[in-house]
Amino acid sequence: MAEQKRILSGIRPTGPLHLGNLYGALKNWVKLQAEYRCFYFIADWHALTTEFENTSIIQPATKDIIKDWLAAGLDPEKSVIFVQSQIKEHAELYLLLGMLVTVSRLERVPSYKDFQQATGRELCNYGFLGYPVLQSADILMYRAHGVPVGEDQVPHIELTRELARRFNTLYGEIFPEPQPLLTQAPRVPGTDGRKMSKSYGNAIYLSDPPELITQKLKTMMTDPARKRRADKGDPEKCPVWDLHKIFSDEQTRNWVMDGCKSAGIGCLDCKGKLIPQVIQELEPMRKMRLYFDEHPSEAEEILEEGNKKARAFARETMQKVREAMKL
Repeated sequence: MAEQKRILSGIRPTGPLHLGNLYGALKNWVKLQAEYRCFYFIADWHALTTEFENTSIIQPATKDIIKDWLAAGLDPEKSVIFVQSQIKEHAELYLLLGMLVTVSRLERVPSYKDFQQATGRELCNYGFLGYPVLQSADILMYRAHGVPVGEDQVPHIELTRELARRFNTLYGEIFPEPQPLLTQAPRVPGTDGRKMSKSYGNAIYLSDPPELITQKLKTMMTDPARKRRADKGDPEKCPVWDLHKIFSDEQTRNWVMDGCKSAGIGCLDCKGKLIPQVIQELEPMRKMRLYFDEHPSEAEEILEEGNKKARAFARETMQKVREAMKL
């Protein structure tokens, strides 16, 4: 019988999860459970690269994320769900892989260059420079065959493939070269029209109650050219339309398109059709989260069991690695 292929992916615990996380990652992760042996982890060490001065947010965010994952449909019977820092072998493999990559190669990683350009800083901390190597250790630890990512993460997967080839050439075939599994995620705008993000303060969170979702969507930015109710609008320039494309059926979308272009409906009319659809999508997840709020030990037990499974696999990998390197 052929070995079931493995995939790995994770999320940094830097705050609550939102619609962008749901449609950019979680819904795809749930589907992948039917095809792969899945390892999904809370990347708390990765969070330190930007939150090293604010570490108090990491543990509460970790507890929230596991509730969101379970509420969204991740099944601990099908997936290994764990916390990165609880598997100390990640740090050991990170150290060993660090011997196989040059500083100049890491400086060419797009996210490092983008950070320098965005902040105007010539240097950032060593952890940020080296985090693609830690990411490689995360992936190779479970000898993953694939990694579900967006296009912006493909350069990191290429570095992981380089490190796998380098290791296998020097010490023997241990690691498969993981393939990026590109996820086609819809654009999920925030309430200000920019990409939905915790850092922008424009997010609709999976844990938001219906009244807060309603408040956020009612005040959401619309087509900036439509200043008055009588002005004709262009849905393609309106971030609310992007949400209609995700949540509304074809009949509603046609109603929005025709009504906006003809000024037959106003922006509040448009939002009024969207709001109940978003609430309907999130309400089952919110109720499941409330269950885990009332029974926190159940989520903790699921996470601890996942830690045990991940730790056992990681120990097996590191035994192979040490033997190959004659350590």
